[in-house]
Amino acid sequence: MSTRRPTEAVRRRPSAAVYRRRRLVAVLIVLAIVIAVVLAIWQPWKGAAGGTGATPAPTGTTASISPTPSATTPAGEATTAPAADPAPSASGTDPAIPACTTSDISVLAVTDKDSYGAGEQPQLSISLSNTSSTPCLINVGTATQAFVITSGTDTWWRSTDCQSESSDQVVQLAAGQTVGSVTPLVWDRTRSSVDTCDSTSRPSAAAGYYHLQVSIGGIVGADTKMFELQ
Repeated sequence: MSTRRPTEAVRRRPSAAVYRRRRLVAVLIVLAIVIAVVLAIWQPWKGAAGGTGATPAPTGTTASISPTPSATTPAGEATTAPAADPAPSASGTDPAIPACTTSDISVLAVTDKDSYGAGEQPQLSISLSNTSSTPCLINVGTATQAFVITSGTDTWWRSTDCQSESSDQVVQLAAGQTVGSVTPLVWDRTRSSVDTCDSTSRPSAAAGYYHLQVSIGGIVGADTKMFELQ
């Protein structure tokens, strides 16, 4: 005989509609937590006002000069310097900052090696330093760069012979700052000529010693860099 009292309520399982509402509430709670975590990590508003970013380096078809903290010296040591600030536009140039002069700037020719084995192609760069005690403006764009390779009195290669594009990039160099090429310019070990830019049969350089002379912004490097082709 059953002992359940006649007045006792019969327990029933929740209906399907109740289950659906509960699941919907749970999903909404999880979604809100995920959104809050993503926003806390991403924070897209940071940097929109008053934020700082990396200064873009000049670009071009020759060796671009990097206004970045590091540049390679001929001795192969990393030179650290503050980043160069882009100069104001031509319409708003600050007259208080003068153009760099030959006495302000030291320009050096740089190669990645002193000696190259057969088939190795020299990588050519420029390093320039503001040796004055005040900032100055200089155009370091590819339009102002020139690389010349000679062997004795014979000029073997000029970067300007077959340069298809060029650009201007005026930057402000702080006192004592050194900057260098972003991407080295590669010499294919052939003789250049404005008449052979599309030729695939240029004369190849023989083994021996060569000199690299560079100029940038109208300032010629004081010394050449000697290297050997084996």
